[in-house]
Amino acid sequence: MKLWWNGVREALVSFLGASRGNCLLCQQSSPLKGEELGLCSSCYNQIPWIHRVLCAFCGRGESCPDCRRERHTTFVLSRSSVRYDETMKELLARYKYRGDERLQAVLGAMLVHAFRLAQEKLGAMAAESHEVITFVPVSELRMQERGFNQAEQMALELGRRVGLPVVPLLSRSKHTDKQSFKGRHARIGDLANVFEVSLPGSGALAGVAVTRIYIVDDVYTTGSTMSQCARALGKEFSAEICGLTWAR
Repeated sequence: MKLWWNGVREALVSFLGASRGNCLLCQQSSPLKGEELGLCSSCYNQIPWIHRVLCAFCGRGESCPDCRRERHTTFVLSRSSVRYDETMKELLARYKYRGDERLQAVLGAMLVHAFRLAQEKLGAMAAESHEVITFVPVSELRMQERGFNQAEQMALELGRRVGLPVVPLLSRSKHTDKQSFKGRHARIGDLANVFEVSLPGSGALAGVAVTRIYIVDDVYTTGSTMSQCARALGKEFSAEICGLTWAR
């Protein structure tokens, strides 16, 4: 009987131990809701997931004046995981500006939701098709400031989780100031001809008939960045180009 009870106790300890841990957001030790995100129930419940897409083009979960005003034609659609509310702004700031790179796994895992929303609309590719993930590049100055490219890190985590290759297909020809403080027209003017296809990246796909390219970025605001990246890729690849962003 004692041996039987010891075995049960060890099994319970193992089970409970696997379901508890330090939440990656609040750092508290508590039961985790969805171990792949590493978040406690309280933090998980604060995530404003986009479950219902109201704009079929940009994936916004609410009324979308941007797409009514101007329809981007360089990519077929974009999908985002969450609404960019104050909680998500603070989360991104921790990761992007304060260097909390532990959040790479959280944001990358959350991006899987956007990937699934895109596939729901577009349909999964046939087994013989070639899908790749790429990301919006940052300038050398921005890389020196932060030490990492948040879009690249999210793309790598997404690729690992969905089983698709991540290829650096884009480069940035010049540095631009932060886009978050600019209006729509200023963004469009700033980003014109900023992105170009990276020769090393495209060379890695030589001889491969790429059928779909997912471009990863952190936030979709007006679609200007996504549009310019897709424009550059469209000159080199005859593939379906889609946007995937963490927030909208």
